[in-house]
Order: sequence, then C-alpha cells, then structure tokens
Amino acid sequence: MTEQQFDSGYWYANQIKSFAKEIGIPNSSKLRKDELEKLIKVFLRTGKVKSSDRKNIQKSGIKDLEKGLDKSLQIINYTSNKETKNFIRSEALKITPKLKIKSGVWYRLNRWRDEQITKDIKITYGGLIQQFIKLNQTEGSFQKVPIGRYINFIADYLSNEKNSTREQAIKEWKKLKQLDIIKDYKSWKKIRINRK
Repeated sequence: MTEQQFDSGYWYANQIKSFAKEIGIPNSSKLRKDELEKLIKVFLRTGKVKSSDRKNIQKSGIKDLEKGLDKSLQIINYTSNKETKNFIRSEALKITPKLKIKSGVWYRLNRWRDEQITKDIKITYGGLIQQFIKLNQTEGSFQKVPIGRYINFIADYLSNEKNSTREQAIKEWKKLKQLDIIKDYKSWKKIRINRK
C-alpha cells in the first residue's frame, strides 16, 4: 500500500490499531487514531517503524482522580472523563463566571497537555484550568483539526452547500467514505462536479 492509497481509504480506529500492531508500532493500543495514522504513513513512506514522541502513553499507578482533583495537584496520570471535565469547567467558571465553552476546546486542551508533558514541562490542574480559559477566550473559531476528516467534511459541507442540512451532509459523507479519493470536501466537490 502506498501513502496515497492509505490517504484515499477510510479507516476506523480499530482497523488503524490492528494495522499499527501488525507492523509493530509500540504502544499502538494506547495511541490516538491521528497519532497512529501519522506513524503508519511514516512506515509506508520509509519502511521503518517509528515510536510516538508522546511521553504520557504508559499510564500506570494511581490516577489523579483517585488522589482528589485540586488546582495545586501536578498532572501525572490524567483521566479524560466527565468528572475531570466537570472539575475543570467549574473551576474555570469560578475564575471567569461568564465563560462560554467553545466547540472543540477539549480536543485542543488535551493536545496542549500532551505537548507540555512531552516537553517535560510540569503542569498542575490550575495551569490546565488557565489554559482552558485562554482557549475559550480566543477570538473566532479554532483552526481545523488536521486529521478530523468527518468533522471537517461536515463543517465544510454545511458552510458551502446552500440550504444544506446536517442529515444531507452525513449522507454525502457516507458516499465519500466509499470512494477511492482523499476524504475531504474539496475532493467530494470535484467528483460531484465531474459527474454532472
């Protein structure tokens, strides 16, 4: 398989994890889909297996939640769940009562946390809360997620197709998934125009 063929396919998370394990990517069961896709593309391009640079992959020991979340607690073994998110949200609202929670903020907050840990920067839950506030206060929409094909397609479809509905966008996404092309709005539009 070439990198282009890989990009033109649509792969579910379980397929990506299985392929990553088969080619020997370390910790493949603990990596996110986007991380695995990048590592698989390196393998397809070079024939070499690369490990993730992320340092917080091996999570063992007591989870931070079990210690009791507190702003002064250093992030060691983070759990991304409802309880943690509620803690972050409620603490942020104590600091900034009228804070509006932006769509996509949790993804960006988790990537920021991963980056800090990978750079060996120690952060506390208080620091994470401050970053959460900062992200929610940024002007305009967030930049597109680099690999979120479905999310980006739906957003582009709804903003470019006049009088479109989410149901129509999902229907077209399902068609696009079956095609042997890059999974984005631009490629879908090109095929659609060529068929007319």
